[in-house]
Amino acid sequence: MTEKLQTLRDSAVFRWIALLLLALAMFCSYIFMDILSPIKDLMQSERGWDSTAFGTMQGSETFLNVFVFFLIFAGIILDKMGVRFTALLSGFVMLVGAVIKWYAVTDSFIDSNLETWFNNNLNYIPGFHELGVSPFYEGMPASAKLAALGFMIFGCGVEMAGITVSRGIVKWFKGREMALAMGSEMALARLGVATCMIFSPFFAKLGGSIDVSRSVAFGVILLIIALIMFIVYFFMDKKLDAQTGEAEEKEDPFKISDIGDILKSGGFWLVALLCVLYYSAIFPFQKYAVNMLQCNLSLEEGSGFWASSTVTIVQYLIMLIVAIGSFASNFSKNKTAKYSLMLLAVLSLIVYCYMGYMRGSAESVFAVFPLLAVAITPILGNFVDHKGKAASMLMIGSLLLILCHLTFAFVLPIFKGNAVGGAIVAYVTILVLGASFSLVPAALWPSVPKLVDQKVIGSAYSLIFWIQNIGLWLFPLLIGKVLDKTNPGVTDSLALDYTWPLVMLACLGVAALILGLVLKAWDKKKGLGLEEPNIKD
Repeated sequence: MTEKLQTLRDSAVFRWIALLLLALAMFCSYIFMDILSPIKDLMQSERGWDSTAFGTMQGSETFLNVFVFFLIFAGIILDKMGVRFTALLSGFVMLVGAVIKWYAVTDSFIDSNLETWFNNNLNYIPGFHELGVSPFYEGMPASAKLAALGFMIFGCGVEMAGITVSRGIVKWFKGREMALAMGSEMALARLGVATCMIFSPFFAKLGGSIDVSRSVAFGVILLIIALIMFIVYFFMDKKLDAQTGEAEEKEDPFKISDIGDILKSGGFWLVALLCVLYYSAIFPFQKYAVNMLQCNLSLEEGSGFWASSTVTIVQYLIMLIVAIGSFASNFSKNKTAKYSLMLLAVLSLIVYCYMGYMRGSAESVFAVFPLLAVAITPILGNFVDHKGKAASMLMIGSLLLILCHLTFAFVLPIFKGNAVGGAIVAYVTILVLGASFSLVPAALWPSVPKLVDQKVIGSAYSLIFWIQNIGLWLFPLLIGKVLDKTNPGVTDSLALDYTWPLVMLACLGVAALILGLVLKAWDKKKGLGLEEPNIKD
């Protein structure tokens, strides 16, 4: 019997190096995605962006993906051209959009001819205005308009990168620890959210002067690094195909008509709608979370030692210790080492939370969002890989979403006058919310290859992302509008009432729970295998 050819994919080391490259690229892109979220108050004071302008700009990220169907084309490009080409293209597009957004918030844009043009134009977009979906409106600050334009371009790149990374992981991990890989990639990527929450305000206020463009410039530099990661992955993936003797294009090539086969799948639609609900309850919330905490917590901004740059950097390093220690503990076979790492992570988390409280920093409070997710992702991924129960886990995630958003809406405001109690409630709720979201990459994304043919995985992911992007476009805008409507006459960005936006997000969790029940019943009826393990013994 001829021995099976050993490839990079057969090596756990090289498999996980490929994953690390993709995850680091997404880590950088996630930082830029929310780069302005922790400084919403500064965007209002420095650039005149009210909640509607901020929400419209934040929602613009997905506009071209939704209304120009760019994500559909991205999926076709992915299936036609392969992972390598699409990864490089997505990295370049992200960088171009980011540079435009950076220029929009610089002092150089103020009083420029371009600012004058944006003030006088893009106030009325035929068709979109009548439908109430225009990314621009009369009275919208020129800087917000140009930033929105750049964010649209960035959004095309980042969503293209998302489907490309998912397809890349399927390529390297199918039949192996795919749920663990997808969960780990998303866990590392979400550390970008924590990094953004800490360093975006840090750079905006660096040296005692406020300059919001420094935060965006930080994100631009990281996207250059992301592009480098994709370049390195390009050569690694090319080597894999050379070893396997496979071209990226299949013998049975993708056809446009194949999209129809995807859309006929009831399981596909259930998974796609679940994705919309989950992501709409999380990502739009992230863009307002810091401001929500500023409004509901009685934190006094630290001064002196606690306000120093050194403390900020130390706090971030402690956060990394929490993430690395908790993640690594899952892979240690030595019980002493395992529990030592867990203890180190727990103690470091306590220190981190204390530092965030002493700094009076709402952004560092929300930065704990991904930490519990990082800790439990390997557990969830291994469970789905070896035991299955993906649909059941999605239902548990829905319940946690509902609980967390209702806690933010009705419990956290009760502690408005209690700084310690409010901080504890906020930390615990944010950690649980992050953990609930870890169920999505571990349980949902690995389910897609079970629903569609291998050759159309890219298009399937792109369709899901496109449907998901409708929610990601709509809900930041809705939150901004609801905030302005439910806070009439409130001009202080730190005195807003977030009750109704949070109730709206909790309702998305209710809808996800109902849909999860339907998906489980559908899986049992049709035998889709969603409750079955990914690795067959």
